[in-house]
Amino acid sequence: MLYQLLLSTRPPQWIKNLLVLPALVFSGHALESGYTLRALAGMGCFCLLSGAVYLCNDIFDLSQDRLHPEKSRRPIAAGKVSVPLAALTALFLFALGLAGAFWLRPSFGAVALVYALLNLAYSWKLKHLVLIDVLIVAAGFLLRALGGALVIAVYISTWFILCTFTLALFLAVVKRRQELVGLAQGAAQHRATLEEYNLPFLDQVIAVLTSSALVCYALYATGVGESQTGAHMQWTIPFVLYGILRYLYVVYTLGGGANPTAVIWRDRPLQVTVLLWGLACAAGIYGLP
Repeated sequence: MLYQLLLSTRPPQWIKNLLVLPALVFSGHALESGYTLRALAGMGCFCLLSGAVYLCNDIFDLSQDRLHPEKSRRPIAAGKVSVPLAALTALFLFALGLAGAFWLRPSFGAVALVYALLNLAYSWKLKHLVLIDVLIVAAGFLLRALGGALVIAVYISTWFILCTFTLALFLAVVKRRQELVGLAQGAAQHRATLEEYNLPFLDQVIAVLTSSALVCYALYATGVGESQTGAHMQWTIPFVLYGILRYLYVVYTLGGGANPTAVIWRDRPLQVTVLLWGLACAAGIYGLP
């Protein structure tokens, strides 16, 4: 039972909470234990909150999940975890995550509270509103990145915030596109907003967001209007460009993208690119004169 309950919090999805850490790395404090421990604690708070959100989401979507070819295997939908137990666990995780967040820093706690409330509203109602659904998903990523800066009290670049938001929105729109393709005529039964979308519109939005994310990152990496960016960060731009193009290749050629986290876990070229990008960032911020 405990294992099934853990699965319901979707541990593989916790990789998204790594977005708490870029502020630590890019601020130049990653080698300082005090900053690092506080940032990791902040990431832990978001893991607790996101786990609670996934439990609530599965409770709200119970009837639809039972009709889905893959989601029907989730512990709550499959009847392996009862709804009352899932609800009590979610309440406990929310309380623990928020208490920890406010203890770390009140401003970080406020961001964590907004994240929790926004995602609860999304799971309950807002996921059924066209465009609002993907904007809220992207906002969740943005709040993680912003929280990562607040928990260690460092400056965060405006361009980095915009880059995070546009990239997250890109991933959310791609996911909607692939859900629409994969579920075909039954798409609206599994997610009501899919009835409001169509492929030409989503493809155009993806093209706009691809350009926006690349431009925002390039402006951040070259330090336009900022003084905190490392002197050699511009050399990370090719890795970001290849990473986004590789993701589009996975989507349009290999048919992936319905689960962005699964793409990251499974696609080796993308994993290598992320690793090289991380090494280039480390060299630009910490290793080069």
